[in-house]
Amino acid sequence: MTHTDPLIEALANARVLLFDFDGPVCDLFAGLPAPEVARELTALLSAQDEAAGAKAAQTEDPIEVLRIAHEAGTELGQRIERALTAAEVRAVALAGRPTPGAVEALRAARAAGRGLAVVSDNSTECVRAFLELHGLQEHVTHIVGRPSEQLHLMKPNPFPLITAAEQMHVDVTGCTLIGDSLADVRAARAAGATAIGYADEPHKADLFGEAQADVVIGHMQEIADALTAE
Repeated sequence: MTHTDPLIEALANARVLLFDFDGPVCDLFAGLPAPEVARELTALLSAQDEAAGAKAAQTEDPIEVLRIAHEAGTELGQRIERALTAAEVRAVALAGRPTPGAVEALRAARAAGRGLAVVSDNSTECVRAFLELHGLQEHVTHIVGRPSEQLHLMKPNPFPLITAAEQMHVDVTGCTLIGDSLADVRAARAAGATAIGYADEPHKADLFGEAQADVVIGHMQEIADALTAE
């Protein structure tokens, strides 16, 4: 596989690599679909607050259901958040193998002496469970998961990236984020970090380009190959 210089450059300048979780590392809801989780949370929410439940029934995104729950009340938000975290941990067991190329990317980064962290809008608990299930925990030194009760701090807010950088004692501008969403790219841009867009679906490549990702890749193996080629 050939590489363009920008990818090698983006990785060469990174003291720390930040991996988004759902996408670059795994397909979290492959076995327990996100819409199913959203319906489960909505049922819990409806039992406590009919109006909030009706609003939540309009979405298939578990995070959006969580937002609605938090808007409805602190205690309700906490209850739905605990339920979502439990569902995410259940999903780990059904998610299957890591994203193709992800294990190689993590290993290559570690071999190259880079710091490694996961920054995710999913719970820290489910990220840790997945890494342990697949024997990958030794590669990742820090996990910054969904900020409890502070959903406004999730990506595209740069907070998770800045937090990971602080925990690893580096300036966030020395970090490179690999993510599969516009929120990832925007968070990296806002933080002053380098953004690598993982376009696991063809239409994402153009979106990442418009959002000014530094590099766009189509396969996680490209990360491993570029690190090895440095």
